[in-house]
Formats: sequence, C-alpha cells, structure tokens
Amino acid sequence: MTNVPLKTYRVVGMDCAHCAEELQTGIAHLDGVAFAEVDFASATLRVNDGVAFDALQGRAAAFGKQLIAQAEAAPAEHAPTRGGLLGFWDYLLARRETQLALIGGAIVLLTLAAQLLGLPARGSAVLYTLGMAITLIPIVRSGFSALWINRTFSINLLMTVAAVGAVILGEYLEAATVIFLFAVGEALEGYTVARARDSLKGLMTLRPATARQLHDDQEHVIPVEQLAVGDVILVKPGEQVPTDGVITRGGSSVNQAAITGESIPVTKAAGDAVYAATLNGEGTLIIEVTRLAADNTLNRLIRLVEDAQSVRAPSQRLIDRFAHYYTPAIVLIALGVALIPPLAFGASFWDVNGTHGWLYRALALLVIACPCALVISTPVTVISAITAAARRGVLIKGGAALEALGQIKAVAFDKTGTLTQGKPQVTAYRAATCETGVPCAACDDVLALASAVERRTTHPLADAVVHHAEAHHLADVYAPAESVELLAGQGVRGVVNGQSVTVGSHRLFDEQFPHSDALCASVNDTESRGQTTMLVAVGKDVRGMIALADAPRPTSRAVVGQLEALGMHTVMLTGDNAAVAHAVGAIVGVSDIRAGLLPQDKLAAVRALGEQYGAVAMVGDGINDTPALAAATVGIAMGAAGSPQALETASIALMADDLTQLPFAVRLARFARRLILQNVALSFALKLVFVGLAIFGGASLWAAIFADVGMSLLVTLNGMRPLRYT
Repeated sequence: MTNVPLKTYRVVGMDCAHCAEELQTGIAHLDGVAFAEVDFASATLRVNDGVAFDALQGRAAAFGKQLIAQAEAAPAEHAPTRGGLLGFWDYLLARRETQLALIGGAIVLLTLAAQLLGLPARGSAVLYTLGMAITLIPIVRSGFSALWINRTFSINLLMTVAAVGAVILGEYLEAATVIFLFAVGEALEGYTVARARDSLKGLMTLRPATARQLHDDQEHVIPVEQLAVGDVILVKPGEQVPTDGVITRGGSSVNQAAITGESIPVTKAAGDAVYAATLNGEGTLIIEVTRLAADNTLNRLIRLVEDAQSVRAPSQRLIDRFAHYYTPAIVLIALGVALIPPLAFGASFWDVNGTHGWLYRALALLVIACPCALVISTPVTVISAITAAARRGVLIKGGAALEALGQIKAVAFDKTGTLTQGKPQVTAYRAATCETGVPCAACDDVLALASAVERRTTHPLADAVVHHAEAHHLADVYAPAESVELLAGQGVRGVVNGQSVTVGSHRLFDEQFPHSDALCASVNDTESRGQTTMLVAVGKDVRGMIALADAPRPTSRAVVGQLEALGMHTVMLTGDNAAVAHAVGAIVGVSDIRAGLLPQDKLAAVRALGEQYGAVAMVGDGINDTPALAAATVGIAMGAAGSPQALETASIALMADDLTQLPFAVRLARFARRLILQNVALSFALKLVFVGLAIFGGASLWAAIFADVGMSLLVTLNGMRPLRYT
C-alpha cells in the first residue's frame, strides 16, 4: 500500500482477472504513474493523483476498457443487473466488443445459410473472413497492446494467432466460429462475475437519498450528504433511517437486517443507537445525527466489503504468479509442436487427407491453453463467499481471512462480552428471614430498598439492580435515596424514608453489620459459584442479599457445541478469577479454561495454541483483546456495528454481536475452500486432457474453444454457489 493521494475510477468491461492484471501493468507504464492498482473483484482502478484522465482513458481504451470517475459511476454501476437471458442480452448490447461480435456472428450465420443454398466457396471464404475480422477487432487491439506496452503474451494474442493460422489453413468457417464463441464466452464470463458483484451493489441501493431535518420545529427534506453531526432528524413509520444517530424521542421496532443480519426487528427507545439504511417500524423517531453520511455504518460496511474483496487469497496469488509464466510458456510449446515434428521427423506441417498437420495441432493447443478458467477460479468464489457472509452480518476482510478461517483447528474465546453478555445481571435476591428460597414480599422489599439507593449511582452493578427492580415493578416502591455516599469501594449508603440504608459487600457487612450464619453461608456458596453478592441493611438490621453475575449469552453453549462438532478445540481465555471462569465454562460447555490472564498472557496462550493446532481463531471485543486478536491466525471481533475500531482492526467482525453466525462463517469458509480446490483441479484436468488430444491430433479448434469457454463458465457458476449457501 502507498501513502500517496489516490484517485479511484470504475473500470467498464472487466471480464476476467487476467484483464485486470494487463490493464494494471499497462497503466503502470504511463508517465507520472507512481502507483496503480486494478482490482478485478470490485472493477476499480486506484492510481496516484495528478495523472491526466485523458492519458488513463487512452491507455484503458487500448486494452478495450473504459474508465468512469467514481462519482459519475455510482448510479449506473450500482444498478443491479437483470438475471437470466434478458440480463445477458442487456449485457451483450451494452458492450462494444460484443456488439461487434454479434455483427460478425450474424455475417457468419447468413454466409453459412447462403453457402448451403449454393454460394461459391470463394465468396463464402471472403464473408467468413469478414465476419471473423469484425469480431476480432477489439481482440487484436487488446492482444497487440499487451505485447507492445506490457511485453507480454495475452489470451487475446493467443486467440488472434489461432484465428489467423486457421485462415491460412483454409478453415474459414472454423476460424470465424471460434472467434465468435470466444467473444461470447468472455462476455458470459463477465456477466456472471457482474452478477456476483451486484450482490454487494444491492447494499449500495439501500442508501437513503434524503432526510427530514427538523429546524425550529419545521420539517425540511434535504439530501443526506448535507446532514451535520448534531442535526435533529425525523423518521416516520416505514421509512429508512438516513444516517447513524441516537434516538432522543420516540420508540419503535427497527429492522437492522441490512447492517447486522438480524432477521427479527429490534425494539429501540430514547438513548438507543440506530444505523443508516435500517428500516423503522411502527413508531415515529426523533434522532440526533452522530455520524456524517460518508462515515455512517452502512458506508463503512460497503467500503470494507469492497476492500475485503480486493484482498487476494493465497491460492489466488499463487495462480496469478503461475499464469504469468504459463502463457508465454504455452506459446513456446505451441511453436515447438508446430516446428519440431516437421523439421526433425519429416512430419506434415499442413493438413493432409483429412489428417490435421502439426500447425493445426499447435493452433488447437493455443486455444485450449488459455488460462481463463484457472485465473477466474478463485476470485469469483471469494467475492461470492464474502458477500454471502456480509448478508448474514459477518464481515470477512478478504480472501486471505476467508481461506484462513476455513483451516482453523482451535477457537479461543474471551469471556466477558463474548461468551457472556458483558454486563452484570441480578440472578437472585432473598430476604434474611426467607426460608423457602422463593421470592416473597420481604425479598421484594430487599430489592426495592437496594434500587432506591443504587439509582443515585452509576456503577454497572447499580444499573443491574435498578433494571431488575424495574422489570419486577419494584423501582417505584420507595423514592430515590437522599444524602447518598460511596463507601470507599465497598458499597453505598443513603437515606430512604428517613432511614439509613446500606448496600455493600460481604466483607463490609462482616466488619460492620452482624448477620446470621445461614445468610453468611448462603453468600459464601453464591460467591463460590462465581457470582457477586451485595447485602442490604436498614440501620444495623441486615435485611437480605442480592446475587449478580455476568450472564452467559443464551446462544453460547449451542455455538461452542457446533464448533466442536466441526472438529475444533474450544478454549476460554479470561482475566477473571478461576471460580467465575469455571462457572461460566460449565454453562457454555468449554472445558479448557485459562483464568487470571493479563493481555500478554492471552497473547502467549494464543501463540501456544497456534503451535499446538496450527491455526487458531481468537474471538474478543476487538479492543481489550487486541494483542491476542493480532497474534491469532484469524482475529474475530464482536460488536462491529457500533465499534469503528473493530471494523478497522479485525480480520472478521460479527456485526450484530451474534455468535451463532460464527459456525456458519466457518462452514462457509470451508465450503469456499472446497470450491476453489474443485475449480483448480477441474481446470487443470481439462487442460491436460485437451493438450494431449491437441498434440496427437484428436482435438479440433471447435472442441478446443467449446472446452475453454465451457470450463470458464463452469468454474464461474461453481464459484457463485456460496451466494446460495445457508
């Protein structure tokens, strides 16, 4: 990556990964270009600022491409492509290359009909050659541009040589048909890739264009881009939220599926955050804007998914390096096939008595050897898998992370906020006089008294007590306490209805508030199970106790079970004490528990797991666990929808804090790896078979082009299967 200022352009006509490499190399040779990067997945060019657009456009045109400025490209480029034959027909008509191919193909078809009706062979030869030449125009131009500018042999140059050679041999119909099928095959390949790209572009169409700004109680409809942080906006029932913000008035259910993948609408009230492009339900919301439109959650997600698609998988980098040497090697092999047998062994160079000569065999070898299927086998699969994961609220940042996730053998979990909900909750409360253990009126009074005092403080334990009292309709039994004072980290004291009420730790009560042995034993038993306790006294009279714990997520146990069923070893890494850790581990089903760890200890534990298992994932909050996340083969962050840090630093982010999507992501990554291996194996196998057939005279140009186009289409369609993975 470079630090120089960059400009981004959309590239129109990007059919294959090999085309992207050709264009990138060609633009890099322009004067003034210090950095150029063409990404096939997103069909974009990034180049250092200051290079004249006309120069860039001219070089792109030499390779049969067109550049469009990012801002100008958005409306047209982001419109989803129609599916099926109609969509493919639209795609054909929109491209100059395929327009020429259709004209050339029509000439060939009409000439074939005329020949069957008696058109002389010489006239047919001229018309077939004309049809081929029209189709060949952009192919020749691109092929010779690659040779002249990049000093490389391209697929287009191979096809040009094969077509001209077939004409020299007098195979006019075959030459014209092969070139037509090649052009249509390239278009079909480009169309299927465009369909994969459209799955991401569907996110872009979700972006609201306008917002209802409230100013002096007046409603003004303005473009979303004009909103500033602190502005107040109105969102009516059924409307999209224009940008990220916090609800100041109103309440509603909000469908967040576009951002987090959650299928069920989430209830929102004053103080809750909402995200751009989410859909408001039945209520009216007044929202204060917290992020500019360009930096809202949806736009950040789109940028990160685009960046993720451009990060090539290791297998893709290996294939690209192989293809770099493969094409010129094939040219040399074909040259050897054409010349060595005739010169060394007296074999026939030309076709004789219906038997293909060595020139024809070399031409067939050039056609079948095109590396289209091999080069496209990985990027289409990666694009599809990353987009399928994003639909489920899982952001996978690139092909490298996708492949690594598919190889994970162990998963290390942080406890707080990952396997647990990250905030304490009241698990039990009882009065000192209660003998049944079932909440009674005296028990409710204990909770109500504690709530009256704790609502005047801001400690997380205090919030848990107040929320639990509200849920049980006990928060208004007593007025909020007066004269509240903190007791040096041991508790809090206040005046409720004229009486001093103390809420504090067991240690404080052991020192200052005598209480029964039965209550003391109950507190000790609760704390031995990893829970926190607080006792409540009115004056010196100890009324009872409240137990709290950071409750495990309801889904944690099922997630751990699914991961272990996939053959993974699960580990909990936590800074909490052993009692708390083992209590949570027993609930969620993790048996390998490592407690009392500082950040550097978690880092060492992840490294040790990597040495033991080979590939390890670390799941944490993306901030406190940063060293361990960075050391893991794959770092997975929770809470990405509200955490810019997690989006920027993690390899993978669970957008809705939804752990249940982790097993899905692992299965998807493994599925994508299998598809990549299948595509590579199929491509190589077919090449080897047809190379053998071509050399021994058993493959015609017809068969070679059908095999090449057919395999390219097959691996592309196979690579798109993750889009339907569930």
